[in-house]
Amino acid sequence: MKKILFITILTCIFLWSTGTILADSNGTEIGDQAPDFELMTMTGEKVTLSDYKGKRIMLNFWATWCPPCREEMPDMQKFYKDKDAVVLAINLTDMERNKDQVTQFADELGLTFPILMDEEGEVSTLYRISPIPTTYMIDSKGVIRYKAYGALDYERMIAEYEKLQ
Repeated sequence: MKKILFITILTCIFLWSTGTILADSNGTEIGDQAPDFELMTMTGEKVTLSDYKGKRIMLNFWATWCPPCREEMPDMQKFYKDKDAVVLAINLTDMERNKDQVTQFADELGLTFPILMDEEGEVSTLYRISPIPTTYMIDSKGVIRYKAYGALDYERMIAEYEKLQ
């Protein structure tokens, strides 16, 4: 009986540690499958990453109070329009004073790409976002191919996006 209990405990420890290791490698590094998520846009539309399966994606995490985020937004808008690229800009809404600030920011800069509201911070936690902005380039198979901390300029956006398949 003691032997069976011992083997059961060892098996549970092994399975728990394996699950923890697998959970820790959840799509945040280059070569990982990007974790799926579901968020609402500023206009109340539900969006999932998997909605864009088969497409190349620029996934950007940002906030209105972040100077480098503000700096890169005009280049993101130009990139979105010029390249007809999929740009998903995830606002760290849980770190904003209020949602209206995000809408005002987007209107002020004339942003037309989808802005997703991470109101509970779940997606930024899933992607382990720190610092902001952080940008991921995801290929058509959903694999992260590029990751950048800090603002990207238009040329870098194009260069990394064009490398994607």
